[in-house]
Amino acid sequence: MHIVLVYIHVKEEFMDAFKAASLENARNSVQEPGVARFDVIQQADDPSRFVLVEVYRSKDAPAQHRETAHYLTWRDTVTDMMVEPRTRTEYVNLFPDDAGW
Repeated sequence: MHIVLVYIHVKEEFMDAFKAASLENARNSVQEPGVARFDVIQQADDPSRFVLVEVYRSKDAPAQHRETAHYLTWRDTVTDMMVEPRTRTEYVNLFPDDAGW
């Protein structure tokens, strides 16, 4: 599994629109064969901060995801809603094993 955490800080006036766009992207993303999990989470003590927890079945799957129409729509919709450019950190899975996803 290939895991990516995407950190996003959203301008307050765009939080509802950002959530709507991100949930739509997530609903479509979990339909991709290369996606094992795609979570959208919001920070409890600072609701303007979000994390996307993306779990892919291969190292190639994130690049395939970034070519989909729903990702491109999300990217173009939310870019100006962010306080600063999003950042990402990549991880490798230790537990559960791949079959556990």
